[in-house]
This record gives sequence, structure tokens and C-alpha cells, in this order.
Amino acid sequence: MPGVTIVSIPVSDQDRAAAYYCEYLGFRVIQDNPMGPTMRWVRLAAGDEPTTITLTTWFDSMPPGSVTGLVIDVADVDAVHARLEADGHACSAMDEQGWGRFFTTSDPDGNGLVVVRSSEQPGDGSAGDGTSV
Repeated sequence: MPGVTIVSIPVSDQDRAAAYYCEYLGFRVIQDNPMGPTMRWVRLAAGDEPTTITLTTWFDSMPPGSVTGLVIDVADVDAVHARLEADGHACSAMDEQGWGRFFTTSDPDGNGLVVVRSSEQPGDGSAGDGTSV
């Protein structure tokens, strides 16, 4: 089936980034394999979602912190917001739109994230406003 399978996130320290995405955003490491003599393939997944992320260090055209607008859906956006702020991570104020409740933040390398609990949940057939898609 066509679709997005892997999104590359450029980071400077794969271990630090993996800890952040796992600890705060609900990901888990599904692969951590050597790639040649100096690189690693570190791939993370969240729940049963088919799309995964890989934490990259090898793309010259993608320096750490160059991703913006990566949307990550979490089960409890308020709890994630509170925990990130309590641990000293900068977060925007919580906002709510027709598509979901969200805030923005950055990972340790400065990649821009939109953390959301969307109104439309995968597989529910809704558009988030009571209509069907």
C-alpha cells in the first residue's frame, strides 16, 4: 500500500534524541544497527503506526535542527506539555483548533515539533468535526 514509511530527523546525537522521543513522545526504538564503520541506523516507532522515524546524522543537506512542522499525535497532549515544561523544555502555550489541541516545541537539536491530540483519530472515519471523510 502506498504511503509514507520513514521520516528522517537530522540530529547530532542519536542516543540523546532517541531518549527524548521515547521518554516524552511515546516512541520506542525498533532498530539500532551499525551502518558502516561510523554510522548507525536508529529507527523509532510509536504504537502500531506504520510510519516510523529514523534519527540521521549523515545527510549534509539536512543539518541537525533543520526539520520544522513535524506533527506528532500523542494520547495526552496536556500531560506531555506539562512534563516537557517541568523538565525545562521550552513549549508554546496550548492551543486548540478544529483539528486538535496542540503546542509547539523543539527536540534537543532544535527540530520543530507540533505535538497534538488530533480530533480525527486514525481509522475512525471522521474529519474531526462530526462529518465523515
